[in-house]
Amino acid sequence: MRSPVLPLTWHLARSSGRRGLQSQLLAAGAAAVGAFVMLVMVAAALGSGARADHTTWRTPAAVPAKEATAVQALATTYVRDEPVSVVSLAQLPGRGATDAPPGLSSFPKKGEMYVSPALAELMGKLPAGQLADRFPKVKSYGTIGAAGLASPDELVAVVGRAPTDPALSKAADGGGWYDAGQTERAMISDFSAAKPKASLFTESDQGAALLGVVLLVMPVVVLASAAGRLGAARREQRLAALRLAGATPRQILAMTAVEAAGVGAVGALAGAVAYGALLPVLAEIPYGVGGWYTGQLWVGLPWLAAVVAAVTVLITVSAVSMLRQVATSPLGVAQESNPRRTRAIRLVLFVGALIYIYMSSGGGQLNTRQLITLLILFYAAFWLFGPWVVDRLGRIVARFARRPATLLAARRLSDDPRGAWRTVSGLVLAGFVAGFFSVSQLDIGFADTPGQVGVVTSDATTARHTATEARTLLREAGIQAKVTIPGDDNFDTVLRGYEGVIAHVTGGPEQIDAAVTALTPVAAGRLPLTQDYVNASDDTITDRVAAASTATLALSFLIATASAGLTAAANVLDRRRVYGLLRLSGTPLRTLDRARIRETVLPLVVLAGGTTGMGVYGAYQLNKLADSTINTSGAIQLTVCVLLGALAMFAAISGSRPLLRRVTANPAQTAD
Repeated sequence: MRSPVLPLTWHLARSSGRRGLQSQLLAAGAAAVGAFVMLVMVAAALGSGARADHTTWRTPAAVPAKEATAVQALATTYVRDEPVSVVSLAQLPGRGATDAPPGLSSFPKKGEMYVSPALAELMGKLPAGQLADRFPKVKSYGTIGAAGLASPDELVAVVGRAPTDPALSKAADGGGWYDAGQTERAMISDFSAAKPKASLFTESDQGAALLGVVLLVMPVVVLASAAGRLGAARREQRLAALRLAGATPRQILAMTAVEAAGVGAVGALAGAVAYGALLPVLAEIPYGVGGWYTGQLWVGLPWLAAVVAAVTVLITVSAVSMLRQVATSPLGVAQESNPRRTRAIRLVLFVGALIYIYMSSGGGQLNTRQLITLLILFYAAFWLFGPWVVDRLGRIVARFARRPATLLAARRLSDDPRGAWRTVSGLVLAGFVAGFFSVSQLDIGFADTPGQVGVVTSDATTARHTATEARTLLREAGIQAKVTIPGDDNFDTVLRGYEGVIAHVTGGPEQIDAAVTALTPVAAGRLPLTQDYVNASDDTITDRVAAASTATLALSFLIATASAGLTAAANVLDRRRVYGLLRLSGTPLRTLDRARIRETVLPLVVLAGGTTGMGVYGAYQLNKLADSTINTSGAIQLTVCVLLGALAMFAAISGSRPLLRRVTANPAQTAD
């Protein structure tokens, strides 16, 4: 016998009326937002890895001298505070030919130079004395293709030289701890390595993006859960009637799963289509070294299908989990006689989770994997704990309420704590993200050495000769600067312990760039040093965390706002009978609307404060891991984030006010 589940599900969906259609559209919209956000974050994480892979060829991979076919040196200079990676290459005489580096048509010969499109454009914009004169004079430049670049905005130059060129001498080895990833030299045979090392400016990108993905998983789960429960009260009433008419629990569950999966799949596919259509726009968003090649942000069909399926499953599970009472007590559901209470076991589990987190983080510094694990545990614990707090809060407020709107809000909190928690959970968990990232703006690095340009020398005697040459070159370039030899006690200067000379340049970035260009000929295998160079390693981590924080905060509040708005609209539709009865009893519409707002404000103030504090604690652990202090500007950013998030949520909830007015326009008919 043919199962009646599919025909009956289709019939009920078609006959659910305008308000049923509205609930389905809202659920599909929530699924679309969730799928879109997760695809964007997964794309950022995977794309960051792909970008790093495109930079591994620049770090020379040493081989034994007898196997080497070429010499490679990596140097880094800065213009307008942006890094320029300079790769010098020379073919060794009498050895086999070396394959071309990625992105180049052939191995560069002596006197040939290849530049990235962004560097070529910048060299055309800036005066030659600020950038172009740092490189050898050539008749024309070759172009580095996308295969050798992490980003279309990356500044890279590849210079063909003779093996005896000073840029390839042993002085180009670097040797300082902050030279790693910026100044290196080695004998090579090709541009692959058993253990490839990404560029300093891309190696931390994926880690920061993955942290953002972890922090956004729970808000997306919240949104999907809210989508699965849209129209829950109406669905329960309808399915309870079918259960009383003889439908089996299995049929009830199957009908709900089919309906929720269909709505969720349609919405998730819409989000996936939006992600694909917006790829060119997303590629323009800068991260790390710049924008993206569009192909780097394409996650591929397996990941696309996995995200769509995950969002669909979340919505389906959320919808089905609401039907346990319908299956066991349909009469009680039909009469709305059993409010959903919460049990104290939630408090016990939450306290246990906090104790475990405290014990795990109090014994010493955490590595990144441990920190992420504790963040996930905290999310899960607070998700379990939230409804219990809302339930108890509603009971306490009801006992002391003095205004009708407050009493109505308190009763709704205690009658349906899970529903009230779903409304505020997005912003509550986003508050944790805000607290975490606003304080984890790491304040690390050396003290500022403004206006200093350093030239490294082999010894003090060479330094005196270099100082004389430096004064002449700076004077000929028209740059006002005082050249000094700091001696042994130079760690607080831009030399950071190296022997050499320092030019104290007067003026802005233009004069600094001009001084770097003028002093490049006397650097003897090492490009001149600036503040950007010595702080590059720490500044790169700081910039990536800042970029990840901005993206995660924006997406978290987007999800929270969507979740609150959708849930508020669905609550109006689900409670239209209750609102109709209240209107018939003489309750003003303004009182009902105020009760809705207070139903959100009360748990939001209590719970958001707790999660924000936990976010600050998590940031403190991250800062301790990096031996850093908390950024004092984080408090201002945190305040702004919380205020903007609260305003966005209230705006989303207020957006359903016309719907409340419409469903209560004829209270006699609505209450019936």
